[in-house]
Amino acid sequence: MPIFEYKCPSCGKMQEILVKSGSGKAPDCPDCGKAMDKQFSSFAAVVKQASNIPPQCHGCPKGCHHG
Repeated sequence: MPIFEYKCPSCGKMQEILVKSGSGKAPDCPDCGKAMDKQFSSFAAVVKQASNIPPQCHGCPKGCHHG
């Protein structure tokens, strides 16, 4: 079951909720009882680069390395 983030349009409470697949009804706010709105979730990615390689110059036509 996926976890979705919901926000109550009435009181502003934010909550992550485990939701069954195919469930069409939005969950009710635990504080005020109004139907909550599903939020768009972002994700994070960590990119590692070797520290001994200088960053690539995007301003030069051949993509040179400055160091």
